[in-house]
Amino acid sequence: MATGTLSIDLTALQSNWKALDALSATETAAVVKADGYGLGAGRVAKALAQAGARQFFVAVVEEAAPLRAALGPDPVINIFSGHMAGDTQMIADLNLIPMLNSPEQIARHKQALPHQPYGLQIDTGMNRLGIEAYDWSPEMAAEATLVMSHLACADEPNHAANDAQLKTFLSMTAGLLCHRSLAATGGALLGPDYHFDLTRPGIGLYGGLPFAAAQPVATIDLPVIQTRTLQPGESAGYGCAFIAERETTIATVSAGYADGLIRAMSGTATLYAGDTPVPLAGRVSMDLLTVDITDLDHTPETLQILGPHQTVDQLADAAGTIGYEILTSLGPRYKRITK
Repeated sequence: MATGTLSIDLTALQSNWKALDALSATETAAVVKADGYGLGAGRVAKALAQAGARQFFVAVVEEAAPLRAALGPDPVINIFSGHMAGDTQMIADLNLIPMLNSPEQIARHKQALPHQPYGLQIDTGMNRLGIEAYDWSPEMAAEATLVMSHLACADEPNHAANDAQLKTFLSMTAGLLCHRSLAATGGALLGPDYHFDLTRPGIGLYGGLPFAAAQPVATIDLPVIQTRTLQPGESAGYGCAFIAERETTIATVSAGYADGLIRAMSGTATLYAGDTPVPLAGRVSMDLLTVDITDLDHTPETLQILGPHQTVDQLADAAGTIGYEILTSLGPRYKRITK
């Protein structure tokens, strides 16, 4: 088999949810947008439901169809993007709860689906989604299931924006009787002042920062297709980016930027043969990596690029990005197995 294997540890996923749930005395939902952060929304949502999650969040209504099929009719599925034009039938058919982001969305929803539940997202300083303070009236929340906002800098605990957004959220939601939510993974780690009635972790469920105590969920093993010996001065890969300084054994590995191993990690990423690190040699191409295995005493059948020796955030550091991008970029060619 010439495709990589993406192993998904559902027990670790459930443990991460339970650990984040234990941080607060309130309800803990689960964010499963972007196809469950690249790991399969249906499979991860079912596992999280078994762990105790009863509310789920996705980005857009189109993500909700496979989720509803996997979860059945009872769990709550909330839509961050709200009620867009063209969403009405799916919201009704799948019994979804849009987080309405503007007076226009509120009007659209109440006209099209007057008896369908809804939540509200308010902007407390991120300036991305949500009802602005100058448009906001607490009366808008009279029938809402939830009023939420989103922290811009929760992964930086000492950032002044966290306290500023908390104060704005408290001011805008004072006196409301509906449930409130401000914290995703980072906010859940900031402490009880940020927890309100519902936390909604995302990246922390899947083994990513800022939840440093998370168990790794995803492992990627890549098959070695071929090996060759380079003499000093010979090069490997596009652009002759790697030039051998000694007699060098190069393993050609089946994976590339089409599989989410982005080109920015060229020449900087590390793979593992068991416990032994081996460096990526030269550029990432669409389907292949070249890896320097000179110092190994054997030719491995596979090399691991994500696993217990290298977290998703460590791999992201090599590419100058974040773990979110690595996970959500994983392509469709991997053989996906669960354990």
